[in-house]
Amino acid sequence: MKKLFVVWLVCIGNLLYAQKEESDNRFGANKNKPARQEWLRDLGFGMFIHFNVDAQLGITISHSLVGASDDYLKRYFNELPKTFDPAKFSPYDIAKLAKLAGMKYVVFTAKHHAGFCFWDTKTTSFKITNTPYKKDLLKEYVEGIRKAGLAVGLYYSPEDFKFLYDHKILIKRGDNQFDKTITVAYDDLVRKQTAELFTMFGKIDVLFIDGEPKGPCRETAWKLQPDVVITRGAVNTPEQTLPGIALDEFWESCVTMGTQWNYKPTNDNIKTAGRLIELLVEARAKGGNFLLNVGPHPDGYIPYEQETQLREVAAWHFINHEAIEGVRPWIITNEENIWFTASKDKRTVYAVITGWPDWAKGDRKEFVFGSIKATPQTTISVLGQNDKVTEYQNQLDVHSRFEQKQDGLHVSVVKAQRVYDNYKWPNPITIKLENIEPALDPPQVETGNAVINNGNVELNARVLKKGNADSLQLYFEYRPYAGFAENLYGKDWLRTSSVSINDLGRFMQVLPEVEGGKEYQYRAVIVHPRLTVRGDVKRVMVKLK
Repeated sequence: MKKLFVVWLVCIGNLLYAQKEESDNRFGANKNKPARQEWLRDLGFGMFIHFNVDAQLGITISHSLVGASDDYLKRYFNELPKTFDPAKFSPYDIAKLAKLAGMKYVVFTAKHHAGFCFWDTKTTSFKITNTPYKKDLLKEYVEGIRKAGLAVGLYYSPEDFKFLYDHKILIKRGDNQFDKTITVAYDDLVRKQTAELFTMFGKIDVLFIDGEPKGPCRETAWKLQPDVVITRGAVNTPEQTLPGIALDEFWESCVTMGTQWNYKPTNDNIKTAGRLIELLVEARAKGGNFLLNVGPHPDGYIPYEQETQLREVAAWHFINHEAIEGVRPWIITNEENIWFTASKDKRTVYAVITGWPDWAKGDRKEFVFGSIKATPQTTISVLGQNDKVTEYQNQLDVHSRFEQKQDGLHVSVVKAQRVYDNYKWPNPITIKLENIEPALDPPQVETGNAVINNGNVELNARVLKKGNADSLQLYFEYRPYAGFAENLYGKDWLRTSSVSINDLGRFMQVLPEVEGGKEYQYRAVIVHPRLTVRGDVKRVMVKLK
């Protein structure tokens, strides 16, 4: 029998994959004003818009230029602008849709890595005003977003493939080395373009810097507009994933609706509204913001298959907005399929019940919350409902009830609101619990690195807190890693056998036999008498020896 060995591993929690382009001391550069950063954290939910000349082809945004032939590069930079005319771009209509969906800010790709500028810049001819569209699209974007009352955000890439092309430098990523003359010219371009963005369009609320050199962009932006909140380039911005645990500092996750940032007309897999709601709730439960990307059709409008999912998100958010806006993490993120957010004083908790798509109108269900304790002033309700009546069933008791018992807070609620005509509303309902307090100091487990020992893959964990329990059960969950763009589609985990533990400290289990040549995710899990708590998620690549 062939042995397995670990090739490499990487944590996708506090040191997330999306930070691969940034230096190890990336967060030491954070000069965001704390109050402004908390302002953005309160907003919670934003729309990301990736748009570029190559949307006409439905291909990956900008990245096809890396490794491309001379003929491809020439036609990309010279021919694509001649046919790019997003005449149906209506930023106010897009902003209205975003606002309905519960988004409080929008971030638009002013310039992606290809170097195409959506404003009338003086730094390059590779810009929107040299296309059949002719107008300054970025100016229209800013005005439309402001008209809708949303915060204005810009994505800007200091990395510029057109600059490299013009200077006859091979387009590549990761280890570019330039001589002093090129470095000075590159930095100067970034400063000039950033200065234009922060002087031509009024107040910019949010800046997402993607690529290098970030330093000149950061410095210029903060100098011209000190109140701007820089996300990537200053804070943790996981891409196409969420942290495995709640993080203390502000973070923002950016996620595509499908598998691509740019418009993808074929072979895409758009996430359902239900899945998008789950991701939004999970992000807020873990203390971060959720920046959901749309890729406009090359004519400028949001594709129908993306709009339909956003409108279902809008219906859910209209009912449940309290659970998303201005909230912070509870003492734990979730109890199985029930996710928690809390008011800043932690006196109010929102329990978002996922995983019940077939919960029929008029049905009563009971849940037990191990982390929440009632007080004499406790009240509960279901968001969007009046707790008095459900349509056509006036005699049915739909009141929300609760009772504190030894094993936790028992709550009993009815799904009483008709949202769809067929009475089938598959999305989560939210229980609001006011004037409560934590039931315990919860247990805590830290997922460790995997190591190889005698051909076995050993998974490690460290129990940091027992949550006042005499003993706990510990096991690991694992699953094949689906890939960078596909990882958020999967939810099913396998598990190892559990072991009983009585003390704090380090623990190890051998990963069961898995398929060689595949990458796996894993996380530590501890079971307390009242609740189950999971550690951060890590990855390990396993190959045949």
